Amino acid sequence: MSDHFDAIVVGAGPSGNACAYVMAKAGLNVLQIDRGEYPGSKNVQGAILYADALERIIPDFRDDAPLERHVIEQRFWMLSEKSHTGAQYRSDEFNEERPNRYTILRAQFDKWFSRQVRAAGAVLITETTVKDLIKDDAGRVIGVITDREGGPIYANAVVLAEGVNGIVGQRAKLRPEIKANHVALAVKETLFLPEETVRERFNLAGEEDGVVIEVLGSVSSGMVGTGFLYTNKESISIGVGCLLSDFAETKIAPYALLDKFKQHPSVAPLLKGAEMKEYVAHLIPEGGYDAIPRLTGDGWLIVGDAGQFVNAVHREGSNLAMTSGRLAAETLIQLRAEGKPVTEATLKLYRDKLADSFVMKDLKKYRKVPRLLEGNRQFFTTYPAVVNKAMQMFLRVDGVDKASKEAAMMRGVAKARGGWWGVVTDIFKMARAWR
Repeated sequence: MSDHFDAIVVGAGPSGNACAYVMAKAGLNVLQIDRGEYPGSKNVQGAILYADALERIIPDFRDDAPLERHVIEQRFWMLSEKSHTGAQYRSDEFNEERPNRYTILRAQFDKWFSRQVRAAGAVLITETTVKDLIKDDAGRVIGVITDREGGPIYANAVVLAEGVNGIVGQRAKLRPEIKANHVALAVKETLFLPEETVRERFNLAGEEDGVVIEVLGSVSSGMVGTGFLYTNKESISIGVGCLLSDFAETKIAPYALLDKFKQHPSVAPLLKGAEMKEYVAHLIPEGGYDAIPRLTGDGWLIVGDAGQFVNAVHREGSNLAMTSGRLAAETLIQLRAEGKPVTEATLKLYRDKLADSFVMKDLKKYRKVPRLLEGNRQFFTTYPAVVNKAMQMFLRVDGVDKASKEAAMMRGVAKARGGWWGVVTDIFKMARAWR
């Protein structure tokens, strides 16, 4: 193995694989380093794959990628302790030749993606930890030091695709330690069910059709967080994630929160008879635009979760990760073609590409939402409970006239927030955060 590369990519998740693939495909000499036993062994996700982001990198990925189901229906639930009120969108138009969203199992998908990276010409080494970055006398990053024998490895650029913790970047003093209220701890189980059972329980006519359920309310026990349930071919992925700072304050065990979710009357029938195949926990960046660290410097740049590139409002992550990885790769390819060094100044190209993409535009649009939700827990507690109570009152036939019911429902909403002014204030806060 060479001791000098055009680029070293630290990490083999969606952003690292996208970056390494695009550079290797363009003829750059690329080294990719991952600490896992195999690519994907340390990676966790719900997991939803957004086709557009990957299609821009590997147009024919559908031919052999390990895809579970394409999503034809999205459900949104507001949970109280014993009920849920929901909305859903389902369309036969999602049964298109090139579906837009898929459920995947990350371990299988990341192995496949890594094979494409290596076939493109990149060198991959696993079970290897990057201990630190090498800097020259001017402070420019020129390589990495790993826990392997053989000495340092040098490169013209180091791409940090190391995930939300950003440990390598922290050690090298390129970024601060992540704050507990800027990251969520998510726990997920993959539960086996026969394929036919999955289709029956979720009303799926097509063999490859899938459903996604996003959940708000009692699922988070008063913390800032959400739950999810995704259908795979022969399994269901179910999980819940809340701010790490909230877990620390409440002392609620994440697995206990997930167990409570699984036992909810609306959820338990969907899981009946299922056998647990996997339990995992993972940190997810939730700080949004205002939590984005410095992304570039002399000889280095950041992509994916390490850059806080997750749209928590729309529950999007893999598409932002792959897009940022692709844009980083295209930047380094262009700099090499133009004979320019990789510096803070020349990497303005990467920052500009990000600014022009949906990645930064979406994160900037919702930059106020994380702070709003952290300071207004009623959106996770009061409103889901009130909506469910109102729906039960409205739908119960008990001899009370409808006008009286409607009046009682409205009084209940106002009372829950200390009067109508509280409700109006919450609406105004939410409207401002969405601007």
